[in-house]
Amino acid sequence: MTQAYSWAGKQVLVTGGGGFIPSHLVEHLLEAGANVRAFIRYTSRSDAGFLSEIKDPSHLEIVAGDLRDYDAVDKAVKGMEVVFHLGALISIPYSYFHPVEVVETNVNGTLNVLMACRTHNIEKVVHTSTSEVYGTAITVPITESHPLQGQSPYAASKIGADKLAESFYCAYSLPVVTVRPFNTFGPRQSSRAVIPTIISQALTRDVIHLGNLEAKRDFTYVGDTVAGFMRVAEAEGVIGEVFNLGTGVEVTIGQLADLVIKIVNRPITIEVDQKRIRPEKSEVLRLLSDNSLAREKTDWHPEVSLEEGLRKTIAWVEKHLNLFDPDRYAF
Repeated sequence: MTQAYSWAGKQVLVTGGGGFIPSHLVEHLLEAGANVRAFIRYTSRSDAGFLSEIKDPSHLEIVAGDLRDYDAVDKAVKGMEVVFHLGALISIPYSYFHPVEVVETNVNGTLNVLMACRTHNIEKVVHTSTSEVYGTAITVPITESHPLQGQSPYAASKIGADKLAESFYCAYSLPVVTVRPFNTFGPRQSSRAVIPTIISQALTRDVIHLGNLEAKRDFTYVGDTVAGFMRVAEAEGVIGEVFNLGTGVEVTIGQLADLVIKIVNRPITIEVDQKRIRPEKSEVLRLLSDNSLAREKTDWHPEVSLEEGLRKTIAWVEKHLNLFDPDRYAF
């Protein structure tokens, strides 16, 4: 019988540590007994993001820098055993306006992480991809062998990062495994994403302004996504592989908004806002995951339903409305 994996005392680095998914991952790793170093992007405000919500930071070290700076990344990786690379610029609309910064951060930043992990003989690297690399589904459900399509500069940058991770496994035998989360949602997510956008408007306005209502997505609650990251890191025999983390259930954005309206139980209408519509060829119309490989090889499966996750997220947004501007299109 294979001995159960233990995080107790493990030296673990999480890049992008102050963000939405990474902060939840840091929290779960600390609860599991790991010593966590969180690499965050430096700002003059010394802002640690959502890491400030960690209840017991006694085994948490926060270091600031920039993924584009190899020296900073190398120092962060040194002394670690496991590296979770989640740091990235993730906004699709932002990538339309600033493709250079997005590519430098997501591609060159990933290269820096991979080189540092090779230098310091990291025992496992978990690289974060995104379902956006698949583009609009050609076949559904989407397996890991689905063609990659760069329908936005962001998606293209993540494809480049994924291929770098693949190359370091093939060329240098770096122990890297890639996870592709489908649309993750939950507490701490900003209004850059569609679910907090819908919720913040539904709680405070009589009209919800959205873009494409017919686009279909596969939404995964953040707790399930984080569990997937940890299962991939724990699993044996998965080096060099790619794993989808999604529910295998799709919903249109219009149906999603209707469900939020039902939960908040207020009379609300939905209007299409043209400025929220993405360029026609760039809009990903359908994402639906096949998560069978993750189920088979890591024993991971999502546990939180869309409605249950929405209720948890609505409760969090309601308590943190000061973080949202429902009238502004955030990207």
